[in-house]
Amino acid sequence: MTPAQTSTASVPSIQEILAQAKAANVKLVRLQFVDIHGLPKNMSIHVDQFEKALNNEHMLDGSSIAGFRSIETSDMYFFPDRSTFSVLPWTVDGRAVARIICDIYNPDGTPFEGCPRNNLKRVLAEVREKGYIFNVGPELEFFLFERNADGTPSTRTHDTAGYYDLGPDDKGEDVRGCIVDSLEQLGFEMEADHHEVAQGQHEIDFKYADALLQADNVTTVKIVTRKIASEYGLHASFMPKPVYGVNGSGMHCNQSLGRLAGGNAFADENGDYGLSQEAHWFIGGMLAHVRGITAITNPLVNSYKRLVPGYEAPVYVAWSAANRSALLRVPAKRGNATRVELRSPDPAANPYLAFAALVTAGLDGIEKKMDPASPVTSNIYRLSELEREEMNVPSLPGSLYEALEEMKNSTVAKKALGEHIFNEFIKAKTREWDQFRTCVTPWELEAYMGKF
Repeated sequence: MTPAQTSTASVPSIQEILAQAKAANVKLVRLQFVDIHGLPKNMSIHVDQFEKALNNEHMLDGSSIAGFRSIETSDMYFFPDRSTFSVLPWTVDGRAVARIICDIYNPDGTPFEGCPRNNLKRVLAEVREKGYIFNVGPELEFFLFERNADGTPSTRTHDTAGYYDLGPDDKGEDVRGCIVDSLEQLGFEMEADHHEVAQGQHEIDFKYADALLQADNVTTVKIVTRKIASEYGLHASFMPKPVYGVNGSGMHCNQSLGRLAGGNAFADENGDYGLSQEAHWFIGGMLAHVRGITAITNPLVNSYKRLVPGYEAPVYVAWSAANRSALLRVPAKRGNATRVELRSPDPAANPYLAFAALVTAGLDGIEKKMDPASPVTSNIYRLSELEREEMNVPSLPGSLYEALEEMKNSTVAKKALGEHIFNEFIKAKTREWDQFRTCVTPWELEAYMGKF
């Protein structure tokens, strides 16, 4: 099964995978996983060791991975998910390379609770117990920047194009085309790609899928995008706000619940706005809990440079039937395409943690029958602070510190991440905030050095 296929596909046997690797003349295999920040990690092994890895016999040092184990309990094991085996569409030093995504297990053979992928699997199992499948369709934005003479990334864009522009202004067309070709070779079903609003900014959309597969897909898209960009002498950045004064990059998340018995649980042609009661309650849960999970969906200090009024920033906690000034909107398509789009997440989020948080918030709304109130039809960007207060439209947290304070008091965030990841995430992000808070920035030196 390729990353873009559904979880109902049959899982190949060990011998079938070994045969695929041999037929493709694979020499190296990457055992891939992520840390709590969503950063991809891997151990490369020679294909001769692949059977051993497929039998869960390869170990790693968990004390060296952010949010995993202490040095006293650091021995852990790779458990490859055979459904994710893929031969990469490029070679390394002329050698064919494959990758397989792994879950991390404890020495006693139990899933490690600090592995983000294990955690999402736990949450999705609970979703299935309630009779649903959680589907996600993220819209991933990123910048392509030129590199400096020494190879380090700059913030110089290599084009002058804008929203939906074509070449020759959009010099990223060839890069995007190569990225999409590579993803299709890996089995992705692509929906769209285009130039975004800011110069050098791009978006790639792929078809919705089960949340676990989609978290794998987001990680793969980042790896492929950076790889292809580097071949063109460029740097691909998924940083939320790399350039002051222009739009930042988001990862809008289109969400829907499918019923195990079939059909879209959000669709009801006789319901208000063509939505089922479950969809309304899901929206109510999202709105009630979004401030408490914002540190998860927007995990960097830099994330909150994007989440400011202006630049089409989705900062106002309200929902709409189509109005893009609201944080959460319901796109016009109905029937099986009925979905709810949360516009605040950014591409720096760990997709395994973000998707776990989103569905936990929505299901809490369904369980508690949370009323989302009426949708907002006016342009919230143009409302005054007093008008927003009268309409009961609060804002998202304005900093990572504020988001972490909200998260500490969120039972939904803790339920979504589990105690281990919840505590490790808060510790790591508190350190990040403290480092930022005490850092003397170039802005301060420029603004104050000559005056005081």
